[in-house]
Amino acid sequence: MSSANAAVSFQYDTPELADAYERAGVVQFNHGQVLIERLRIAPGERVLDVGAGTGRLAAYVAELVGPAGEVVGIDPLGHRIAIAQSRSGANVRFATGQAEDLSAFADGSFDVVYLNSVLHWIADKPRALAEAHRVLRPGGRIGLNTKDPSKPHEIRGFIQTALADAGLAGRRRDPQGGSDGAALQVLLEEAGFRPGDSVLHTIVDFHDNVDDLLTWSESSAFGNFLSGFSPDERSHIRAALAARLESRRTPDGLRLERYLRFATAVKPAAS
Repeated sequence: MSSANAAVSFQYDTPELADAYERAGVVQFNHGQVLIERLRIAPGERVLDVGAGTGRLAAYVAELVGPAGEVVGIDPLGHRIAIAQSRSGANVRFATGQAEDLSAFADGSFDVVYLNSVLHWIADKPRALAEAHRVLRPGGRIGLNTKDPSKPHEIRGFIQTALADAGLAGRRRDPQGGSDGAALQVLLEEAGFRPGDSVLHTIVDFHDNVDDLLTWSESSAFGNFLSGFSPDERSHIRAALAARLESRRTPDGLRLERYLRFATAVKPAAS
């Protein structure tokens, strides 16, 4: 089932978090490449990256579409778009914008739309997918990956335990609203798509230490990961989490698994 978002705020993002995301964002880039491979993007295609962040994946896709194609990346976070614009080129550009409002783009103006680790942050998923459907040409493809609430990331359990250890149990709400396979298929069909494949992937991450993990988590969640906690409370959470995560230490670092559902769909040619 799809779960509603808690209070997701874009106001927590800062230039420092955007810079941290740029440094750590290779994690999203790596699974983004898996998504792009499933979409089979071809030279000359016009592609929309919804939730482009600092633009690393969009720049990669620009190489795939070549000089005859174009990639447009949008993101609601201005600090991240400022970094992304340093990657602008002849066939790739960036602007601030939200998935729920693609009015800057005409009907049928893209061959491909993708959302890499974005859908679970969107409160109005039906509207966002309807907008993606509108801007795709008939026969165009959409690809996305998202959290699946039936298989929570391992860090979620460690955070809940750390909160209890720190005497702060029940204080954190996960601001992301993911979708399992059945819910995602319904969302895509109701938006007018013909769903394709839907596969749950296991992604293994290694973090040097708890501070590296927290930096990645906070920057990826644009400040929502531990929002609402005071600096002193965060210090207690960090200490409790560090102690719990020692069980996951390997020669390569702290080993944690994440789970993302990858899905593709097509806008029917008759639409």
